[in-house]
Amino acid sequence: MSDFIAEPLSEDALLLRFGDSIDPAINARVHATATRLRAAALPDVCEIAPAYASLLIRFDPLAWMGLRDPDEAPHARLLDVIEPLLRNPDTAAASTMARIVEIPVCYGDEYGPDLDEAARHAQLDAREFIARHAAADYSVAMLGFAPGFPYLLGLDPVLHVPRRATPRTRVPAGSVAIGGAQTGIYPRELPGGWQIIGRTPSVLFDSDRAPPCLLAPGDRVRFRAIDEREFAALAQT
Repeated sequence: MSDFIAEPLSEDALLLRFGDSIDPAINARVHATATRLRAAALPDVCEIAPAYASLLIRFDPLAWMGLRDPDEAPHARLLDVIEPLLRNPDTAAASTMARIVEIPVCYGDEYGPDLDEAARHAQLDAREFIARHAAADYSVAMLGFAPGFPYLLGLDPVLHVPRRATPRTRVPAGSVAIGGAQTGIYPRELPGGWQIIGRTPSVLFDSDRAPPCLLAPGDRVRFRAIDEREFAALAQT
Protein backbone atom coordinates (compact mmCIF):
# COMPACT_ATOMS: atom_id res chain seq x y z
CA MET A 1 0.00 0.00 0.00
CA SER A 2 1.38 3.42 -0.97
CA ASP A 3 2.23 5.87 1.79
CA PHE A 4 1.24 8.82 -0.41
CA ILE A 5 -1.82 10.15 -2.21
CA ALA A 6 -1.58 11.20 -5.87
CA GLU A 7 -3.78 14.06 -7.07
CA PRO A 8 -3.99 15.60 -10.55
CA LEU A 9 -3.62 19.37 -10.09
CA SER A 10 -3.97 20.40 -13.71
CA GLU A 11 -3.58 18.85 -17.12
CA ASP A 12 0.21 19.04 -16.75
CA ALA A 13 0.75 18.59 -13.00
CA LEU A 14 0.58 15.69 -10.55
CA LEU A 15 0.80 16.24 -6.78
CA LEU A 16 2.06 13.55 -4.41
CA ARG A 17 0.94 14.08 -0.81
CA PHE A 18 2.93 12.33 1.94
CA GLY A 19 1.18 13.97 4.88
CA ASP A 20 -0.46 17.17 6.03
CA SER A 21 1.86 18.57 8.70
CA ILE A 22 5.27 20.19 9.16
CA ASP A 23 7.28 17.14 10.14
CA PRO A 24 11.01 16.55 9.52
CA ALA A 25 10.49 12.84 8.78
CA ILE A 26 7.79 13.56 6.19
CA ASN A 27 9.88 16.31 4.62
CA ALA A 28 12.88 13.96 4.43
CA ARG A 29 10.65 11.47 2.57
CA VAL A 30 9.63 14.22 0.14
CA HIS A 31 13.26 15.13 -0.62
CA ALA A 32 14.39 11.52 -0.91
CA THR A 33 11.61 10.93 -3.43
CA ALA A 34 12.55 14.07 -5.36
CA THR A 35 16.18 12.91 -5.49
CA ARG A 36 15.19 9.51 -6.82
CA LEU A 37 12.87 10.94 -9.47
CA ARG A 38 15.51 13.41 -10.67
CA ALA A 39 18.05 10.59 -10.93
CA ALA A 40 15.59 8.62 -13.07
CA ALA A 41 15.64 11.47 -15.64
CA LEU A 42 12.12 10.71 -16.82
CA PRO A 43 11.40 12.06 -20.31
CA ASP A 44 9.15 15.08 -20.64
CA VAL A 45 9.09 15.77 -16.89
CA CYS A 46 9.95 19.47 -16.66
CA GLU A 47 9.78 20.24 -12.92
CA ILE A 48 9.98 18.43 -9.59
CA ALA A 49 9.17 20.84 -6.75
CA PRO A 50 9.24 19.73 -3.09
CA ALA A 51 7.13 21.33 -0.35
CA TYR A 52 6.81 20.46 3.34
CA ALA A 53 4.68 17.36 2.85
CA SER A 54 4.08 17.13 -0.90
CA LEU A 55 5.89 16.90 -4.21
CA LEU A 56 4.73 18.60 -7.41
CA ILE A 57 5.59 16.96 -10.72
CA ARG A 58 5.03 18.97 -13.89
CA PHE A 59 5.14 17.15 -17.22
CA ASP A 60 4.18 17.37 -20.87
CA PRO A 61 0.72 15.74 -21.03
CA LEU A 62 0.86 15.19 -24.78
CA ALA A 63 4.05 13.17 -24.44
CA TRP A 64 2.50 10.97 -21.73
CA MET A 65 -0.87 10.51 -23.41
CA GLY A 66 -1.79 7.27 -25.09
CA LEU A 67 1.53 5.51 -24.61
CA ARG A 68 -0.27 2.30 -23.72
CA ASP A 69 -4.00 3.01 -23.83
CA PRO A 70 -5.39 5.98 -25.79
CA ASP A 71 -8.11 6.39 -23.16
CA GLU A 72 -5.71 6.38 -20.21
CA ALA A 73 -5.12 9.78 -18.62
CA PRO A 74 -1.49 10.99 -18.79
CA HIS A 75 -1.49 11.39 -14.99
CA ALA A 76 -2.26 7.70 -14.56
CA ARG A 77 0.44 6.70 -17.03
CA LEU A 78 3.01 8.86 -15.28
CA LEU A 79 2.02 7.43 -11.91
CA ASP A 80 2.39 3.87 -13.24
CA VAL A 81 5.95 4.68 -14.28
CA ILE A 82 7.07 6.49 -11.14
CA GLU A 83 5.35 4.37 -8.51
CA PRO A 84 8.08 1.68 -8.47
CA LEU A 85 10.64 4.45 -7.96
CA LEU A 86 8.86 5.65 -4.83
CA ARG A 87 9.24 2.48 -2.81
CA ASN A 88 11.62 2.63 0.15
CA PRO A 89 13.59 5.77 -0.70
CA ASP A 90 16.82 6.14 1.25
CA THR A 91 16.15 9.26 3.32
CA ALA A 92 19.45 8.93 5.19
CA ALA A 93 21.45 8.85 1.95
CA ALA A 94 19.61 11.90 0.61
CA SER A 95 20.45 13.82 3.79
CA THR A 96 24.11 12.76 3.68
CA MET A 97 24.45 13.93 0.08
CA ALA A 98 22.83 17.31 0.79
CA ARG A 99 24.87 20.44 0.08
CA ILE A 100 25.92 22.46 3.15
CA VAL A 101 25.67 26.25 2.82
CA GLU A 102 27.02 28.67 5.42
CA ILE A 103 25.03 31.88 5.89
CA PRO A 104 26.77 34.74 7.77
CA VAL A 105 24.38 36.73 9.97
CA CYS A 106 24.74 39.99 11.87
CA TYR A 107 22.33 39.61 14.78
CA GLY A 108 20.48 42.32 16.73
CA ASP A 109 20.48 46.12 16.71
CA GLU A 110 19.43 47.62 13.37
CA TYR A 111 19.96 44.25 11.67
CA GLY A 112 17.65 42.37 14.06
CA PRO A 113 15.17 44.77 15.65
CA ASP A 114 13.08 41.94 17.19
CA LEU A 115 15.97 40.03 18.75
CA ASP A 116 15.55 41.39 22.28
CA GLU A 117 11.80 40.77 22.27
CA ALA A 118 12.29 37.24 20.93
CA ALA A 119 14.93 36.56 23.58
CA ARG A 120 12.58 37.75 26.34
CA HIS A 121 9.86 35.47 25.02
CA ALA A 122 12.31 32.54 25.15
CA GLN A 123 13.48 33.62 28.63
CA LEU A 124 17.05 33.92 27.39
CA ASP A 125 19.46 36.79 27.10
CA ALA A 126 20.21 37.95 23.56
CA ARG A 127 23.65 36.33 23.50
CA GLU A 128 22.28 32.89 24.40
CA PHE A 129 19.46 33.28 21.87
CA ILE A 130 22.00 34.02 19.12
CA ALA A 131 24.20 31.11 20.18
CA ARG A 132 21.29 28.68 20.02
CA HIS A 133 20.09 29.97 16.67
CA ALA A 134 23.56 29.73 15.12
CA ALA A 135 24.29 26.31 16.65
CA ALA A 136 21.48 24.43 14.90
CA ASP A 137 21.81 22.44 11.69
CA TYR A 138 18.92 23.42 9.41
CA SER A 139 17.46 21.90 6.28
CA VAL A 140 15.70 23.77 3.49
CA ALA A 141 12.24 22.23 3.61
CA MET A 142 11.05 24.20 0.58
CA LEU A 143 11.22 27.53 -1.21
CA GLY A 144 8.10 29.68 -1.26
CA PHE A 145 6.34 32.95 -0.49
CA ALA A 146 8.79 34.79 -2.76
CA PRO A 147 11.53 33.58 -5.15
CA GLY A 148 14.43 32.26 -3.08
CA PHE A 149 12.70 32.41 0.34
CA PRO A 150 13.84 29.30 2.27
CA TYR A 151 11.62 27.70 4.91
CA LEU A 152 14.09 26.08 7.29
CA LEU A 153 13.49 23.11 9.58
CA GLY A 154 15.63 22.52 12.65
CA LEU A 155 14.88 25.52 14.87
CA ASP A 156 15.55 24.88 18.58
CA PRO A 157 12.09 24.58 20.22
CA VAL A 158 13.18 27.08 22.88
CA LEU A 159 13.44 29.70 20.11
CA HIS A 160 9.90 29.26 18.81
CA VAL A 161 8.28 32.68 18.95
CA PRO A 162 4.93 33.82 17.51
CA ARG A 163 4.68 36.06 14.48
CA ARG A 164 4.25 39.78 15.02
CA ALA A 165 0.73 40.97 15.78
CA THR A 166 1.16 43.65 13.11
CA PRO A 167 3.22 42.71 10.03
CA ARG A 168 5.73 45.17 8.64
CA THR A 169 5.11 46.63 5.20
CA ARG A 170 8.87 46.58 4.46
CA VAL A 171 11.33 43.96 5.66
CA PRO A 172 14.92 44.50 4.38
CA ALA A 173 16.46 42.01 1.99
CA GLY A 174 18.54 39.39 3.80
CA SER A 175 16.55 39.62 7.04
CA VAL A 176 16.78 36.42 9.09
CA ALA A 177 13.53 35.87 10.92
CA ILE A 178 11.48 33.47 13.03
CA GLY A 179 7.79 32.74 12.62
CA GLY A 180 6.49 30.15 15.07
CA ALA A 181 8.50 26.94 14.69
CA GLN A 182 10.23 28.08 11.50
CA THR A 183 13.14 30.29 10.62
CA GLY A 184 13.74 31.79 7.20
CA ILE A 185 15.48 34.51 5.21
CA TYR A 186 13.80 37.28 3.22
CA PRO A 187 15.45 37.24 -0.24
CA ARG A 188 14.52 40.85 -1.03
CA GLU A 189 12.61 43.73 0.51
CA LEU A 190 9.12 42.42 1.21
CA PRO A 191 6.23 42.83 3.61
CA GLY A 192 6.27 40.27 6.40
CA GLY A 193 5.20 39.42 9.91
CA TRP A 194 8.02 37.24 11.18
CA GLN A 195 10.28 38.33 14.04
CA ILE A 196 13.50 39.78 12.57
CA ILE A 197 16.55 38.70 14.58
CA GLY A 198 19.39 39.46 12.15
CA ARG A 199 20.43 40.06 8.56
CA THR A 200 22.78 38.38 6.12
CA PRO A 201 24.81 40.09 3.38
CA SER A 202 24.37 36.96 1.25
CA VAL A 203 22.17 37.47 -1.80
CA LEU A 204 19.41 34.87 -1.69
CA PHE A 205 17.99 35.57 -5.15
CA ASP A 206 19.58 37.09 -8.24
CA SER A 207 17.80 36.71 -11.58
CA ASP A 208 21.13 37.18 -13.41
CA ARG A 209 22.76 34.30 -11.54
CA ALA A 210 22.61 30.65 -12.56
CA PRO A 211 20.88 29.24 -10.66
CA PRO A 212 19.16 32.39 -9.39
CA CYS A 213 18.42 31.01 -5.90
CA LEU A 214 21.31 30.66 -3.46
CA LEU A 215 19.57 27.81 -1.65
CA ALA A 216 17.66 24.81 -2.98
CA PRO A 217 15.18 22.46 -1.31
CA GLY A 218 17.08 19.75 0.54
CA ASP A 219 20.15 21.90 1.22
CA ARG A 220 21.51 22.08 4.76
CA VAL A 221 22.12 25.54 6.23
CA ARG A 222 24.40 26.67 9.03
CA PHE A 223 24.33 30.23 10.31
CA ARG A 224 27.51 31.98 11.41
CA ALA A 225 27.34 35.05 13.63
CA ILE A 226 29.33 38.04 12.33
CA ASP A 227 29.80 41.64 13.43
CA GLU A 228 28.93 44.85 11.60
CA ARG A 229 32.44 45.23 10.16
CA GLU A 230 32.38 41.79 8.55
CA PHE A 231 28.83 42.41 7.34
CA ALA A 232 29.98 45.57 5.55
CA ALA A 233 32.99 43.80 4.03
CA LEU A 234 30.92 40.85 2.79
CA ALA A 235 28.25 43.15 1.41
CA GLN A 236 30.89 44.70 -0.87
CA THR A 237 31.88 41.38 -2.45
